[in-house]
Amino acid sequence: MTALRLKGGRVVDPMQGVDEIRDVWIVDGRIVDAASAPADASEIDASGCVVMAGGIDMHTHIGGGKVNLSRLLLPEDHRAGGNPIALPANPLELASCGNCAPGTLATGYRYVEMGYTSAFEPAMVAANARHAHMEMGDIPILDHGAYVMLGNDELMLEMLARGEPFERIRDYMGWTIHATKAMGVKVVNPGGISAFKFNQRKLDVDQPHAHWQVTPRQVVHALARGLRELGVPHPLHIHGSNLGVAGNIQSTLETIAALDGLPGHLTHIQFHAYGTEGPKKFSSAALQLVEAVNAHPNISIDIGQVMFGQTVTASGDTMRQYAQSHLASPRKWIGADIECEAGCGVVPFRYREQSYVNALQWTIGLEIFLLMNDPWRVVLTTDHPNGGPFTSYPHLIRLLMDRSFREEQLAKLHPEVAAQSALRSITRELSLAEIAIMTRAGPARLLGLKDRGHLGVGAAADVVIYRDQPDREAMFTTPEYVFKDGALVARAGRITATPVGGTHFVEPDYDHGIEKTLRKHLGAHGSVNFDHLAIGHDELCSCCNGGRLLPSACFEAAA
Repeated sequence: MTALRLKGGRVVDPMQGVDEIRDVWIVDGRIVDAASAPADASEIDASGCVVMAGGIDMHTHIGGGKVNLSRLLLPEDHRAGGNPIALPANPLELASCGNCAPGTLATGYRYVEMGYTSAFEPAMVAANARHAHMEMGDIPILDHGAYVMLGNDELMLEMLARGEPFERIRDYMGWTIHATKAMGVKVVNPGGISAFKFNQRKLDVDQPHAHWQVTPRQVVHALARGLRELGVPHPLHIHGSNLGVAGNIQSTLETIAALDGLPGHLTHIQFHAYGTEGPKKFSSAALQLVEAVNAHPNISIDIGQVMFGQTVTASGDTMRQYAQSHLASPRKWIGADIECEAGCGVVPFRYREQSYVNALQWTIGLEIFLLMNDPWRVVLTTDHPNGGPFTSYPHLIRLLMDRSFREEQLAKLHPEVAAQSALRSITRELSLAEIAIMTRAGPARLLGLKDRGHLGVGAAADVVIYRDQPDREAMFTTPEYVFKDGALVARAGRITATPVGGTHFVEPDYDHGIEKTLRKHLGAHGSVNFDHLAIGHDELCSCCNGGRLLPSACFEAAA
C-alpha cells in the first residue's frame, strides 16, 4: 500500500463544491477520506499552495495523420535555427521536440509539466483509428481518447439521401464508435468535406450537397439524435459550417437551431463567431453567440483561443483549408483526400498582433470566455495547434484572471481593434474556481468521466499542487507537484516518472445487423477489409503500449 497526505493546501474542487484549506489523502492511486488512510502515510506540506485535480484538455490535436503531416511540413519547428534542438538534460526524457506540432514524447512532457493529466484528440478518421491510438499511446503519462469523424463519410450521406430508417443510421454510428474505440463523434463542416470533392466551395446549413442533396442541418440533427439514443455521454462535437468566414455567426445560430434541443458541443467557437459590421466587413459577433448559448442549456462550447505567434492549422475541413491556403506562413501547405470518409488540410500560419483580423480574433475569444454566464459549459482550449500551441495555456489563464494584464496586451494590438473592442469594457476576472471548472471539472462532466476532474473520495488521484502566486501565468506554468494516479510524475517543472497513460472509450450497444451493409459498402469502397477494421480490447491495449483501458459507461437512453 502507498499512502500520501497532501497537508494544508487550498483545495479548489468545484465538482465537490469545495474551496477551502483542507488535506487530501491518497491511497493506492485513489482519493480516500482521512479515516481510510493509514497513520504512517507520507506527507507533503501544501500550505501556501492551491490543490486541484489534474487538467483535462478535451480538444487538442495530438494523434493521427494530420499531426504527422504538420510535423513533416514544418521541420523548422523541430530545429534551433540550422541546428538540432539540444537533447534533454533530464535522463527520464527521451529526445523529442517541437512547439507548433511537438513529437509525441514532448507532448506528454510539456502537458504534465503544466499540470495536465488527460488529453483528447478531436478528429480521428475511422480508417486511421489504429494509427491514432498508437500515436496517442506513445504519449507518456497522459490518459487519452479520441472522437471519431462522421458526417462526411459517403455511407452516412447515402443513407440520409435514400431516406433510410433512422435506426440504421444510429446503428452505423454505434458500430463505428465501437470499432474505433472512440469517446464520441465529431462532425467537421457537416457534409462540406464531401461536397468539396464534388467541386462545391461553400456549403451553408440549409444548402443541399451537390451530389447527395443532403443539407448540413440534416447531418447535424441525425448525428446528435444518434448519440442521444446510443447513450454516449459526450454530446455531438461540432466543427460548424463556414469556419473563419465573415458573417458565419448566422451559420452558428442555424446549427444550434438544427439540434432542436438535443445536446451539442460547439468546438473552437471563436472561429465561428464573426459578423460583417464595420468598414472591413469583419467584426465580433461574440455577444450574439453568447446570448444564444446562454439561452440554450443543451449547448456547450470550447473556445479555440487565438494566441499570437507561429503555429500550424491542421483540420479535416479541406474546404476551408483550401480557401485559406493562400495565407500560409511560411508559404507551403498540404491538402489530402481520405478515401470516402473525410479529408485533411494543413496550413502553417502566424498570428500577428498588428493584423486587424488576427487581433480581432484574439479579442473575440476572450470576450466569449468573459461573457458566458455558466463556466460549466465553457472549456478552455486553443484548438491546439490551430489557434496556438497548448503550451500557451498559462498565458491565456492570466489574460482571463488579470484585467490589468489583459488591458496591457490589448494596447499592443492593431490600433483600430484596441480602440473599438468591447473587451475594453469587460471588467470580469475569472476566479480560481472558474478556471478549475473550465480546465478540469467541466471537461470531465462533458465527457462522462465520473472519477476525473475532481478530488472527491474514490476519484483517480490525478492531483496538481500550484504555488499560489499573483502572477497566474507563472503559477500555472510550473506546478510544485503533479501526481498521476497517485504517482509523482513532475516536480517543479521536471519530469520525475513516465508511466503509460490509459485509454478512454465508450462501447454503445447497437444492432449487429448493420454489419451486413457495412461489409458490402466497405468491400466496394474501402481499402481496409471489414473484418480488420474493428479494434479489440487486447489490440487496443497493445496499440497504447500496455496502458490501462478506461471504458466510460453509456447512460440509459430514452426510448
